[in-house]
Amino acid sequence: MNISCESPIQPICHPLLEAHNLQLFIKRDDLIHPEISGNKWRKLKFNLQIMQQQGKSELLTFGGAFSNHIHASAIAGKLFGFKTHGIIRGPLLDEANPTLNDAKRFGMTLHPVNRLTYRQRHDPHYLDELQKQFPNAYILPEGGTNLAAIKGCMELAQSLPPSDYIICPTGSGGTLAGLIEGTSNQTTLLGVAVLKQADYLIEEIKQLSKKAKEQHNWQLLCDYHDGGYGKFSDELWRFCQTFTHQYNIPLEPIYSGKMMYAIWQLIEQGYFASGSVITAIHTGGLQGLNGLKYRGLI
Repeated sequence: MNISCESPIQPICHPLLEAHNLQLFIKRDDLIHPEISGNKWRKLKFNLQIMQQQGKSELLTFGGAFSNHIHASAIAGKLFGFKTHGIIRGPLLDEANPTLNDAKRFGMTLHPVNRLTYRQRHDPHYLDELQKQFPNAYILPEGGTNLAAIKGCMELAQSLPPSDYIICPTGSGGTLAGLIEGTSNQTTLLGVAVLKQADYLIEEIKQLSKKAKEQHNWQLLCDYHDGGYGKFSDELWRFCQTFTHQYNIPLEPIYSGKMMYAIWQLIEQGYFASGSVITAIHTGGLQGLNGLKYRGLI
């Protein structure tokens, strides 16, 4: 199962950056693979290798109805020829949902469960029952975040140019944890939390990264969620559209759009020291735009 590729780095020029004497680069992980986008590719890479080593022929994982991870896992199954199962937070499947339709088209079997059952997705007893039900399956957590995923995100860190700041959107904390593991402690790492009340992620990141426990060169920014997970303001969506038009870099307002909007606000606030080099990680997830259009949100 050969998974090897790299994504480009794009410089950004803007009067706001010039005024504050800053350099900004975007790591275009949305371009890392033609079908599996961004950090989902990074997180799957070593998990799929372990799955192969364990002799498993199926992948079982978890996600919501518009999950980038579910979408990416389904594509991986199609590309590499293994069965995929998605435990979907339900209880009912919307037959017109574009993300789930894609997943089914790529061969994933969808298993809708009620929200009470879905909450057990980290429970060892529930996972044991699933393993008995699917003995040939490699079980991957929601969002693809585990120690193998951290290894993939460490590779991302090692592919970046020297920077004073590295910034990524943060949902489950896996990408930020991997960046902390793979980056010198001379660099400041910032995660822009995309959900409300995300402080609990700080401890989860420390569980995923030994360096996160020992170093103080990273921070989770919890005030730029723009209303919570899956929510966004008209101002944020206008920012995403303008940015896409100016730089030919597509943004969605759930992950990377929130990060870029946060960076612009931080620059205006004078957060970054003059002369700083900033690298922002575009983590992909652009398939989510179809779901937003489907729901009439954009």
